[in-house]
Amino acid sequence: MKRRVLFVCTANSARSLMAEALLRELAGDQFEVASAGTEPDKPHPMALQVLSESGFSVDGLQSKSLAGVESEHWDYVITLCEKAANECGNVCQPAQQIAWDFPDPVPSGRHATFALTLKEIRERIGLFTLVHRKDCLLYTSPSPRDATLSR
Repeated sequence: MKRRVLFVCTANSARSLMAEALLRELAGDQFEVASAGTEPDKPHPMALQVLSESGFSVDGLQSKSLAGVESEHWDYVITLCEKAANECGNVCQPAQQIAWDFPDPVPSGRHATFALTLKEIRERIGLFTLVHRKDCLLYTSPSPRDATLSR
């Protein structure tokens, strides 16, 4: 069964959309993923551009309001900025609340800033999926190889 992950930032125009696209592409077989904003705006063109340039699909990415998804069941709610972390508090309970704080690339308007943000979020998602995989391995039955090693 796939675990459900909701990424949240303020505008849902850059960071959380990037995280949604990354996790869907890198581990969509393990996670059902969405994103939302506490004050949603439209997707930032530069965020969509750096995703596309890096080979990630932007199909279906759109800004959504947290109010529209908070009543759904989520296993993890990951906030991507301090403002969202403070505003979200205990939404989507009993989801595990995880706070990541990435600077907003929008004010700079620079391609390099968006690309760096994408790189940093990708690294964090890589760690998140690695931890999840280890978590899953704890609950699997031993393989025949494990039996051979314990002899």
